[in-house]
Amino acid sequence: MAEIRAFRAYRYNTERVAPAEVLTQPYDKITPAMQERYYAASPYSLIPIEKGRALPDDSPENNVYTRAAAKLRELIAADILVREPVPAIYAYAQEYSVPGTNTRRTRRGFIGLGRVEDYEAGVVFRHERTLAAPKADRLELLRQTRVQTGLLFMLYDDPQKQIDTILEVQGRDAPAVELEDEYGVTHRLWLMTDGALIERVRKAMAEKKLVIADGHHRYETALAYRNECRERDPAKNSDAPYEFAMMALFNTRASGLTILPTHRLIRNVPDFDFDKFRSQASKYFDWYGYPFYSDEERQESLKEFVHELERQRPRHAIGIYSGGGAFYLFALNRGLDLEQALPKVSPAQRGLDVVLLHKLLLEKVLKITPEAVTAEQNVSYIRDMSEAIAAVDRGEAQMACLLNPVRVQEVVDIALGGDVMPQKSTDFYPKLLSGLVIYRLNENL
Repeated sequence: MAEIRAFRAYRYNTERVAPAEVLTQPYDKITPAMQERYYAASPYSLIPIEKGRALPDDSPENNVYTRAAAKLRELIAADILVREPVPAIYAYAQEYSVPGTNTRRTRRGFIGLGRVEDYEAGVVFRHERTLAAPKADRLELLRQTRVQTGLLFMLYDDPQKQIDTILEVQGRDAPAVELEDEYGVTHRLWLMTDGALIERVRKAMAEKKLVIADGHHRYETALAYRNECRERDPAKNSDAPYEFAMMALFNTRASGLTILPTHRLIRNVPDFDFDKFRSQASKYFDWYGYPFYSDEERQESLKEFVHELERQRPRHAIGIYSGGGAFYLFALNRGLDLEQALPKVSPAQRGLDVVLLHKLLLEKVLKITPEAVTAEQNVSYIRDMSEAIAAVDRGEAQMACLLNPVRVQEVVDIALGGDVMPQKSTDFYPKLLSGLVIYRLNENL
């Protein structure tokens, strides 16, 4: 099913540069402030390639994409980026603290090339829909540079943990690369060049299905680029570099996988009245209030509210805050027939809190259409619960909808069932660094 290969990646020459000064977060997580910081950190930074500055006088001949290609050639010519002498698969570990907690975790996976497959082939599965603009951006960058700097975050299921055992053994050696990023995440990389070891990984993956955890736009960009190249390739070479994409693969059964919730902020709803909203929502949800009358009581009320939100998870619960001196827990009515309430929603989707929020509270009660959600007319997204609450207190939002995180198995079940989740349903943490390894598509594997 899944075809995985070793490859001769390009990596930053650690004798010339410090990895922490040149690597970046994925392109879609880079804010303008981060972009400027990356530019200032080093003249060899990946940022002009990963997400370069657009300039007022950009033209078809000189633009963010052509400058990325020029920067790539410059770094290779200067031996700042150097190619591995032999093909390798890379063990990759991230040690991190779960945001908002004192919990430390280590996520272990490996990096290799995976064959790019159409979704219809039943090998690679998605759980999100994509947008045209980000794909157009990444496709033009790929056309000009012919490199992949970012990692596709892929999940596979291995109850026997065959590959995890190999990765744990590799982790006992000193890593080839080790750095701490701006979020305090420690990244470590090991090279696996032994042919027998690589073959063990390839065989273990041969019957696996892959679920995209993060990187849907980049995967579909790789598909589009593959199709373009196939049209120009008279040989129809199935082993051509464009038939593969760089992937970081993680076992769903391994420890260390973390999904953070993404909360919703509701704004710009005409004639919004919380009491009316709560009354109409009672058709679907029982509600419980956690009032407070002072700052001290607020903290205690919030603590109790958060604890109960987590405890009610099997019943499906959504936290609601609209100011007014109370937090509210909306728990799904025990007698509600979800099949009748949401006949066009699949059973797997009806099991997700985020779907119940969108379909019942946003669409049926607040009359916010899916199109308005996609355009972010009435809904915006925020990861930190305290920031979501603060946005309401500042008057920047009418209401905060606070969610428990989606479970990894729920993501897998939705994807393998051929379904998709609402946008911004998952936030796998931490992100995979860009530039840790680089795949150049105009060279042999």
